[in-house]
Amino acid sequence: MTQLIDSRTLEAYRRDGYVVVPGLLTGDELDSYEPEVTAAVARRTSGDTRTLAERTPYEQSFFQCMNLWEDTPSVRPLTFHPRVGQAAAELIGVDGVRLWHDQALYKAAGGRETDPHQDQPYWPITETDTITAWIPFAGSTLASGAMAYLPGSHLVGVRKFVNIFQAEDAGVLMHEPEIKAIGPRWVEVPRGSIAFHSGLTVHMAKPNTTDTDRAVHTIIYLADGCTRRNTQWHPSVDRDAIEVGAPIRGACTPMIWPRPEGDLPSPPPPLPAALKSVMTPGVMPVDE
Repeated sequence: MTQLIDSRTLEAYRRDGYVVVPGLLTGDELDSYEPEVTAAVARRTSGDTRTLAERTPYEQSFFQCMNLWEDTPSVRPLTFHPRVGQAAAELIGVDGVRLWHDQALYKAAGGRETDPHQDQPYWPITETDTITAWIPFAGSTLASGAMAYLPGSHLVGVRKFVNIFQAEDAGVLMHEPEIKAIGPRWVEVPRGSIAFHSGLTVHMAKPNTTDTDRAVHTIIYLADGCTRRNTQWHPSVDRDAIEVGAPIRGACTPMIWPRPEGDLPSPPPPLPAALKSVMTPGVMPVDE
């Protein structure tokens, strides 16, 4: 099997905790998947008629729609895209990766910044072999809500749970002794490239000052063999009744790579209606 990630890119990821990889998706694939994800977001959010100004500060950062692969079959091939999954496995240095969950993160025109945080504290996963693929369909710019990463911050481990659902937690992570000396590196992602970041990497995003929504699909991977850490509720483990200490393997977390070519998993039973909508603040995790 041909290696997708070269040694220089691997070194950069291990050093910085993030990397931008070109060429994993074609322009035709982006053109095909973007309308499907956008339509799914519109369907998921259609019942919410609030203006952006009427939303909570967290909700003003982005519209978050989880597990689109489950109820939108046309999105499933993107979430289980073999080249993206192989790249994720190579970056974290494992033989196979499972889906933790996918989600669309659409930062509306005029949407506010995303506050600094790590992803790992939101997830009841013992090991830290986790990585997110961040796919901006039209690319990302500083004006549209580009991400920033604190290079090397993944090496300090889990530092603080930052509840960015609550305004009082905004920015607190940046005062941690090992974190505050690291300056953010703002990264514009060209169309056709994918940004990957570790679940331990501190990251944030700029506001969207354009008149167009920033359309992003994300896929969170965990190494096959990772185990459940605690009883913190999460749909990826509780729907499959995964016990604390047990391997995270079930219908909600199928293998992404390796997987037979063209084989897509069947989704688990649907989430309750209250959890299928845009994320309920304070309940669902984030990865931006």
